[in-house]
Amino acid sequence: MQVFPQDKTLNRKDTKGNKGFAWGDDLPITGTLRIYSRFQNLFVVSLVKDFALLSSSTMRNRILLSALLIASTFAFPQFTIEQVLSSPFPSELVAAKDASRVAWVFDNRGERNVWIADAPDFKARQLTHYHGDDGQPIAALTISNDGKTILYARGTEVNGGGSSANPQSLTAGAKQQVFAIDVAKGEPRTLGDMGCGEEGCEDIQISPDGKWAAWANKTGILLAPIDGKQQAKKLNELRGELSEPRWSPDGKRLAFVVNRTDHSFIGLQEIGGTEVRYLAPSTNRDDLPRWSADGKQIAFVRQPGVQAKLPLIPVRPHPWSIWVADASTAQGKEVWHSGDQPRDSFPMFIGTSFYFAGDRIVFVSTRDNRNHLYSVPAAGGEATQLTQGNFEVEDVTLSKDQKWITYSSNEYTSDSKDEDRRHLWRVPATGGQRQQLSSGETIEWSPTLVGDKVICLGSSATSPAMPYEVTGSSRRLIAADMLKDFPSNQLVTPQQVIFDSDGLKIHGQLFVPKDGKSTHPALIFTHGGPVRQMMLGFHYMDYYHNAYAMNQYLASKGYVVLSVNYRLGIMYGYDFLNPPNTVWRGAAEYNDVVAGAKYLQSLSNVDKSKIGLWGGSYGGFLTAMGLARNSDIFSAGVDFHGVHDWSAFIGEWENNATAAPDAKEAQKLAFDSSPEASISTWKSPVLLIHGDDDRNVPFSQTTTLAEKLKNQGVEFEELIFPDEIHGFLMFKSWIKAYSVEEQYFDKKLK
Repeated sequence: MQVFPQDKTLNRKDTKGNKGFAWGDDLPITGTLRIYSRFQNLFVVSLVKDFALLSSSTMRNRILLSALLIASTFAFPQFTIEQVLSSPFPSELVAAKDASRVAWVFDNRGERNVWIADAPDFKARQLTHYHGDDGQPIAALTISNDGKTILYARGTEVNGGGSSANPQSLTAGAKQQVFAIDVAKGEPRTLGDMGCGEEGCEDIQISPDGKWAAWANKTGILLAPIDGKQQAKKLNELRGELSEPRWSPDGKRLAFVVNRTDHSFIGLQEIGGTEVRYLAPSTNRDDLPRWSADGKQIAFVRQPGVQAKLPLIPVRPHPWSIWVADASTAQGKEVWHSGDQPRDSFPMFIGTSFYFAGDRIVFVSTRDNRNHLYSVPAAGGEATQLTQGNFEVEDVTLSKDQKWITYSSNEYTSDSKDEDRRHLWRVPATGGQRQQLSSGETIEWSPTLVGDKVICLGSSATSPAMPYEVTGSSRRLIAADMLKDFPSNQLVTPQQVIFDSDGLKIHGQLFVPKDGKSTHPALIFTHGGPVRQMMLGFHYMDYYHNAYAMNQYLASKGYVVLSVNYRLGIMYGYDFLNPPNTVWRGAAEYNDVVAGAKYLQSLSNVDKSKIGLWGGSYGGFLTAMGLARNSDIFSAGVDFHGVHDWSAFIGEWENNATAAPDAKEAQKLAFDSSPEASISTWKSPVLLIHGDDDRNVPFSQTTTLAEKLKNQGVEFEELIFPDEIHGFLMFKSWIKAYSVEEQYFDKKLK
């Protein structure tokens, strides 16, 4: 069955025109209630019907009690889902290399535009003027060295059928294109189609002289003049999938990756040339080309080629190495290589942490169990560890003179809660003393350098993500006027909680309602990924920024909410990120969800019989696992686009999986690690939410589960968004989904 309930809550204004309270259609009294707001305390002033005219004292007492109850309710100002999602989400922060200018994208209720700010005051101003909640994201924002021109891609990647997402269901469809805009003129011009083939594939590179743009799509590398006088043309006709175009410092050559499935090369081509040269070609997989400042060398990373017919179930290390090639001769040599232990494996964050820095190469490694910075001489030699300790490095940027590395991390000094936050630091590229740039009960990420200024994105427990200037040990908000209606003072500060599960320390954030009631229904939230970390504040990814806001809203509606950072997540070490017997190999991470439920049951303010859970993607998988395996614990769930049968993915994830010697055993293990394997014990009701153009989790994962639930006689409801993708593109889709989620939990747990 399908359910699309209408939201009957009416947002109304009091007599002073103040927003901030709402009620349902049916008031528990007769007559018109007049309410005045002062200093956020609401008082019942009068009822139009005169108490003295009522003959029954009982009736008078009932009306008086009703009025007092309403006044008590209004003493805790309520906010709406739309209000807590109303802040403009910033992303794509970039800085001009030779000018004092930064640019970023604001997603303001689904209306996405490019903004800029200039030193020294960094006053924000809007550059593009796209209107409406149109479902067209802006990605790959890049700025010319002189800061005069900005490029970006608008629209989504294409799916397997070659179509960009069309969440508005427009008859003309939609497509992803590359645009350029001059800061002085402010009118975007089309350079050509982007049309790359996977999420996050957008990568636009501006030539050093600011005259040309290069990008990769499913057909190859495209080249276009930035003035827009000619449309983009293919750079070459090569076999394989091309990506990662990188300009030489003189702008005369492009390096790029040529992926041929089981091996890959670094290609090098003169602009206007007719031949491609390959750097130290081999049977290995080469990636991430990076030019030296003088244009004489190119560094890249190398992994072994793909070996077919290996067993699927064992987990193997993924060793790797760093190579440097001569750009004139194409000859290369290895300058560093990892060990062969699991912790030495190719690191997750290498793509944004790999730089040529003077005569050294900067990279990250998890060889000591933590993701830390290192640098090695480009000529080869011993690597120097730049950061060390029980923390991890995430966002990394290099100073213009290539002497300093600025980064975000969850390092903590005096406050252990910083393990669940981010702050900014910097360290010399050659090694030396680290310097902390930000601190406090805040979160900072995406550091960007403008001269000696540090601009970043940041948030806190009660303040949403926004751009900031880091000033000393504090920070200054940029574009403060964009937060006029945000309900910061009505939000709670989540508590850091740590509980045990299978000998592991599991971190969580506990949202406790302000209503003062002795007992509450409770919810567990599980993030997706699974390589994510929820924090003690608004998240740096829009999907989880929304989820954090929803957890705040659920707390305001009387739910105790526990957000669980289960094993497989980032920032707690390689071993926590890569535990045994997890995902399709056993789903041991589900034990952390059960441990979270037991933690909630131990709290005196939680009604142990009314615990639900919700999450999206991998969090949807864990939601379904909870309902399938433990309907005795979880009374209801909301499953956003979850995975329900791992065995359906084995052939996509593993090379020649069907030919593996343990293919049958792997298929069985994968299915047994899935919610569908426990469908016979699934008793609790569930709300299934999914967009049918999902490019991450196939819609069939939900259609199949729905049929199995129906056959099993399990109560379920559906909320389906035609033409929406995994991370909903329309603001109204988020509002609808979260509104229905709230109503569903209210119906099942209150």
